[in-house]
Parts: sequence; structure tokens; C-alpha cells
Amino acid sequence: MKTLGNILWFIFGGFETAVCWFFLGVLWCITIVGIPLGKQCFKLASLTIFPFKKDVVDGGGAISLVANIFWVIFTGLPMAITNALVGLVLCITIIGIPFGKQYFKLAALSFAPFGKEIVRTD
Repeated sequence: MKTLGNILWFIFGGFETAVCWFFLGVLWCITIVGIPLGKQCFKLASLTIFPFKKDVVDGGGAISLVANIFWVIFTGLPMAITNALVGLVLCITIIGIPFGKQYFKLAALSFAPFGKEIVRTD
């Protein structure tokens, strides 16, 4: 079932969103100061392309906390709110609940990506 979810996600916007995250990561990595932000964009791209069978695990420390504060101020809050709202809209229908859960996962990661890892759950 999760494979079918990944296929549908990929067809209906997962690929385009992942490509956008990838190019945003490349743009951030052009500057030396933006490399940590670019790495987080690549992390979001890897989760966005096939979010089913993947989970987000915490593992950060004090440096991740400071980096997440800057991320929230400049980027994270609007992204997290958007992903959460899309997840809520999808959860209104029974068919959209699995996709809504994935958007909630993306909202949590887009709010504070530093210090988090994406692991496969088979």
C-alpha cells in the first residue's frame, strides 16, 4: 500500500516539489554561508520525492537548536503552516488521510530540519 502511495505522490506533485527543493539547495550552496541551509533543502527534497516508508528522527543538540531558530525566522514558519494547512484539507476526505499524514510529516521537518534525520521504515 505504501508503494502505491509513493507512486501516486510522485505523479501528483512529489517529483516537481523535490526538483524545486533540489534547485533551491543548489542555489543556497553557491554561497559558502548558505551551505548548511542547502543541505537542509536536499534533506527536504529526499523526503518530498517518496515520503511513504520514511520517518523523521530527532538527533540534534545545541547547535541544531540555534540553527533551527534562524531557519524558523527566515524560512520555516511559512513552510510549516502551508504544509499543515494542506494536510488538514486532505484529511477532510477519507481518501486523503494518508497524504495528509505525509504533509504533517513534511510540516514538522520544514519547521525545524536541523538535527533531524530521515530513516527508512520497511
